Parts: sequence; structure tokens; C-alpha cells
Amino acid sequence: MIDTAKLINFFKKKIDYFVGVPDSVLKNFSNHLENSKEKKHIVSTNEGSAVALAIGRYLAKKKISLVYMQNSGLSNAINPLISIAHKEVYSIPMVLLIGWRGADGTTDEVQHNLKGKITKKLLNNLQIKNCVANNNRDIRKINKLINYSIKKNLPVAILIKKNVLSPVNKIKNLNKSQNNFNSLKRADFLKGLLENLKKNDKVISSTGYISRELNQLRKHKKYEGSDFYMVGGMGHTSMVSLGASISSKNKVLCLDGDGSLLMHLGSLSLVGHLSNKNLKYILLNNFSHESVGGQPCISEKINFKLLSKSMGFKNYILVNRKENLNKKILQILKMKKNVFANILIKKGSIVNLSRPRNLYKIKEEFMKGFK
Repeated sequence: MIDTAKLINFFKKKIDYFVGVPDSVLKNFSNHLENSKEKKHIVSTNEGSAVALAIGRYLAKKKISLVYMQNSGLSNAINPLISIAHKEVYSIPMVLLIGWRGADGTTDEVQHNLKGKITKKLLNNLQIKNCVANNNRDIRKINKLINYSIKKNLPVAILIKKNVLSPVNKIKNLNKSQNNFNSLKRADFLKGLLENLKKNDKVISSTGYISRELNQLRKHKKYEGSDFYMVGGMGHTSMVSLGASISSKNKVLCLDGDGSLLMHLGSLSLVGHLSNKNLKYILLNNFSHESVGGQPCISEKINFKLLSKSMGFKNYILVNRKENLNKKILQILKMKKNVFANILIKKGSIVNLSRPRNLYKIKEEFMKGFK
């Protein structure tokens, strides 16, 4: 293993700034930064934006930043990496710390296995020099790689596999508003929603705990309606929902998370202005990237009532308590125009949470009953 604290202390001698998108493989790294209240650290909304911030930081300070991400998010980062930071464009140095889901010799979910197989090839095709770090001795290898980045003014990448970084305490500094939440859990809302759906209602749910809990609740009891679980493609749930909404008369419910919403926030303007009255956008909002370690999310500082109105939604509803939950859910479902529902939930998920399996079957079942 790699001692997480030792690695970060080493980075602080070479790196000016930390920015990235939380990842389950790198959660001990980002959690350590949060627990130590590192001032030169920003949790970004998406990987491309994190790379862009690192570029701006270098232009202003002539110092390099570390950008951390999951390998699935590397695709989001390709645009600024290849069209701005590449040696044949502006030649901007930075260090990418990449959580390698689906790495060689490991078993993971199908979507991660596919990306894992091509991650090193992708970096090589981008002409980004890289290494795999497995233990404390590899810090010397990392040091050489960073020196190369500084000398050549080029991005470089460090790949980290699952369970390589040593454990750290869970994040201590919870968002202040989290302490004011009542007992409403994600599962409470999902169960109440499922109990009020009809046979041809269609649910499209975001990656992470939302899809996993929805799937688990479906398995334990037969509910009306069907689901499409976004097991990957974080940030694209709203546009998949818009596509279904404008192409059918069925009621379409988009179950999104705050991290997912912010990752591609621009999509919300199209969803709000172009969706039909059959679309119900439901934000399950706990101000955190819970499924990858509980890192804080900037959603706490956003006025979603004003935002949703400017994005074209005709109705806004806030749900923040268990009292009258069924009444609120029925109100959302019966609204005659599109609606943005902001559901404030506390952290915590169903115990022994499973994952959706047999994705082809899920797709085929979901596609039945469209009008």
C-alpha cells in the first residue's frame, strides 16, 4: 500500500494546488485533504473543469497543480488536455492522479472494466507520460515523473488501483446544513415514490446510490413502473430523461443527484425549457458526493428555486421532512407542467446495498409500454 498521509506530504513539496472530482478509489486521498482542511484544494464539478482550473493556476503562478479523478472521468478531461495543455498547443504542466477502476488483474463492474482496459492506451494516445503507483517505494518514481512534467511543461499521470491508498478517517467537517436535516432518507423518498407510480411511468435514475437503492427496493417488492439505471455516464441523467420525455406521452421521472446535476449543469437549461409536462425532475440532494466518500458538494450554496425558474421549469417544490411525504409526492406527480423537486435528504444508504445486474434485460423491460 501507499501511506496516504506520506504521499500528500510529498505532493505538497512539489505541487501548488489540488483540484479534482471525488472518486471511490481515491477517497482516502481526497478525504485526507478535507480532514486536514487543506486551503489550496477545490472539489470541482467535472474533470474537464478541474484541468482548466489547473491551467489557469499555472498561467497566473507558473506553478503546477494536481488534478485527481476516476478514470471514467478522464473522458471529460480530454478536451482541455489535448486542445490546451498538449505540448503542441500551449504546453501546460500538471499532474493527473487517476483512480484506475477496472485495472488489469482486477474485477469490477462492467462499465468500469471496459474503461479500465483502455485507460493506459488512452493516456499513451494522448501522449501523456504515466506510471502505476503501488507502494511507498513508488514515490521515487512519482518524483521523477513530476520533475519531467516541470522540465518539459507537459501533463503527466499517476494511476492508482483500488485498495492501494491507506485508510484515513471519514470526513469530519460535515456541511453545517447537514446537521439541520431531519430524518428523511433517500430510501424513504424512493419507497414513497414507488408506491405511487403507475404501470407505464418511467424512472431514469442517476449513477451511484440512487440507482442502487432504487434497484434494491424494486427487487424486494413488486412496484408499478420500470427503471433505467444510469450505472455510468455521471451527469447525463437529465438529458437521457429529456430524450425520453419529448419522445413519448409517458410520465418520465428523472432522479438525479446533486453531484451529477452540477457535473453538466448546462443540460438543465435544455431540460427546463424543452421538456414536456410529462417530465418530473427530482433532485435527491444531500450536499455531498456520498457514494465515493462523502466529500462536500457546492450544491449547499445554490438557490435551486431561483435556478430552476431561470432554467425554464414551471414549478418548484421543496421536500425536507418525512411529515406529509406522501402528499408531497402526489403533488409532484400530479403537476400539470414540468417540475423541479428539490428533495433534501440526510446521508446514509440501505445496508448491504447491491448493484443492478443483467443490464440488457433492464433495458428491454424499460423500453416496453412507451406510448
